[in-house]
Amino acid sequence: MGHTLREKSKLLGRVRRIRGQVEAIERALEAEVGCADVLQLIASVRGAMNGLMAEVMEDHIRMHVVDPAHEPDPERAKGAEELIDVVRTYLK
Repeated sequence: MGHTLREKSKLLGRVRRIRGQVEAIERALEAEVGCADVLQLIASVRGAMNGLMAEVMEDHIRMHVVDPAHEPDPERAKGAEELIDVVRTYLK
């Protein structure tokens, strides 16, 4: 997956931030923080994971489904952009 290698440092940075957020959930549970605060932390992690998933899926679509360098079909490109928009909306 060449596109993940090209974006490797950016993606790893996101994963490391997510790891920190998960560790914050663990600390909150150990400290018996209120459930509303724990739920907020969990929602933040879910949002971060969805953002990571959307980014990797978008790159995958652009590199493996529609690669303008190899197939400059405007209809496929339009369909890919529509798919990317749906993925982004779904993962919000």
